[in-house]
Amino acid sequence: MDLAINIENQERLLIGAVIRQEDWAQRKLYEMYYGRMMAVTLRYANNPEDALDILQDGFVKVFRNIRKYKKGTSLYGWIHRIIVNTCIDYYRKEQRRQTQDLEEAKPQISYDASALSNMRKEEILQAMSELTVAYRTVFNLFVIEGYAHKEIAELLNIAESTSRSNLLKARTQLKEILLKKGFKR
Repeated sequence: MDLAINIENQERLLIGAVIRQEDWAQRKLYEMYYGRMMAVTLRYANNPEDALDILQDGFVKVFRNIRKYKKGTSLYGWIHRIIVNTCIDYYRKEQRRQTQDLEEAKPQISYDASALSNMRKEEILQAMSELTVAYRTVFNLFVIEGYAHKEIAELLNIAESTSRSNLLKARTQLKEILLKKGFKR
């Protein structure tokens, strides 16, 4: 019980120092959440450099909005939400920058599910980075973040059917990418 109170008190003191814009506190908060939040941005970005840019932008938003954090809620969850929203902003910017013709949905390809369990995290991330921004973003929001298609459609300003279509195409392309890299059916 004392440990929980001590951790809660330390978090409150850290947040207070971040609100006062103390460098040590901002650095500490950044270091505490860097790894987990970088993993999130890597799933959305085209490459590690873009992921780092998204992460930096996200932490700037965290520091600017730290006063809005509600005591008693999960600090991790609050920061995670800001980082995901920053990833969505990145998606919107990328969509404005490039327009693409939608490909026809290809038939589903079956593959050995155990192949995925044998892959390293870096291999999966590399395969995901080869998806288009639109497909990768919908895939991340639906499969990893757990959003519903209706929520994704609202977040990305697309039709719900477009969200479903992009997920289907993302899965199809991801399977094709994995097959090309030598993972068996």
